[in-house]
Amino acid sequence: MLYIVPSPIGNLADISFRAVAVLKSADLILAEDTRTSSVLLRHYDILKPVTPHHQHNEHKIVHHLVEQMLAGKTMAMLTDAGTPGISDPAFLLVRECVKNNIRVECLPGATAFVPALVNSGLPINRFCFEGFLPLKKGRQTLFKKLAEEERTIVFYESPMRLVKTLETCIQFFGEERQCCVSRELTKMFEENKRGSLREVCDYFNAKTVKGEIVVVVSGKEQ
Repeated sequence: MLYIVPSPIGNLADISFRAVAVLKSADLILAEDTRTSSVLLRHYDILKPVTPHHQHNEHKIVHHLVEQMLAGKTMAMLTDAGTPGISDPAFLLVRECVKNNIRVECLPGATAFVPALVNSGLPINRFCFEGFLPLKKGRQTLFKKLAEEERTIVFYESPMRLVKTLETCIQFFGEERQCCVSRELTKMFEENKRGSLREVCDYFNAKTVKGEIVVVVSGKEQ
């Protein structure tokens, strides 16, 4: 059996009782980064074998993991923060489990784009989530498509590229389009900067940007 276990996106208290129980009962924990996950596991006194599972090795080990689960092992998958599979590894192993009739359960829990979307103040009845935007190939094509998107747009960005991406949004969407940039959600220095694309871009251009970033942009007016 495979459990997909969301981990806190910052505050270690943001994990469910069930998630802790599942991690304590698993035969093996798959971790995107064992160093990061070890902080969470130590905090909750979870003493279980941990093995790396990330984008660089998932293709190499997927069949071995499936064989172990077919033999009766229960595994729990963690990523560094949030729900595995949301801009993080999980899809490949889940797909192979489904093909081999291995039971998969995904626990509900933390993921960064949901609180960012809800507290943005922008319409949330309909939205599209784009994960991390492409760096080069297909980037301009995607922005042209998103410029016509009427739903609220949500995506992740690195602090190093935030200002450049906001400038690109201004180029394709116009500088008056409303947005919210959420930074360091659930952590001590959480920040939610709301305003027009121009206002928010100028704000972050004048300071050093750190932390995990979620960008929410209003859709095109109908």
